[in-house]
Amino acid sequence: MSILHTQITAMILAGGKGSRMDGRDKGLVKLQGRYMIEHVINALRPQATGLIISANRNLQEYEKLGYPVISDDMPGFNGPLAGILSALKYIQTPYLLCAPCDVPGLPTDVALRLAKAMEEQQGELAVVDDGKHLHPTCSLIPKSLEQDLREYLSTGERKLRSWCQSHRLAVADYSDAPACFSNINNMLELKQFETC
Repeated sequence: MSILHTQITAMILAGGKGSRMDGRDKGLVKLQGRYMIEHVINALRPQATGLIISANRNLQEYEKLGYPVISDDMPGFNGPLAGILSALKYIQTPYLLCAPCDVPGLPTDVALRLAKAMEEQQGELAVVDDGKHLHPTCSLIPKSLEQDLREYLSTGERKLRSWCQSHRLAVADYSDAPACFSNINNMLELKQFETC
């Protein structure tokens, strides 16, 4: 049975400290005249029935973009898993499509490829593989894993990759387009991307 876009809510992870970006909120850094997160929104919006933003600061600025903004239930900056847990709790659809705010070249078929991988490989969740590296922040996660993730976090673990790999993992092959998942971590990479 195919996973339809109407069964998916997209979520952009924008809740980090931006420590490698001199503490700047990466989603709100300007790239080619727009916030970096807006590039990701444009890629994700057609791929899902709804879109939410996971953020822990500058909430009003994110709200101006016109999408629901949710924050981590856990205090402090606990990494992407805390944002994913809050999103799984919030969404009404069976699936959550995750992407980070610092991947402005995100493909417009990532939901399709992740869903296809999950179905064909009978995975419990699916993540992107660019041919060299897994990208667990680009993933398709069933809402049914909410309690499993809550229990994982309650042990003190915070590693997204480890949690993903503790399940039957499907991988969406993007070895044909690895550059689409290049994330911008600092101002130098931002300038390099702008001149590409």
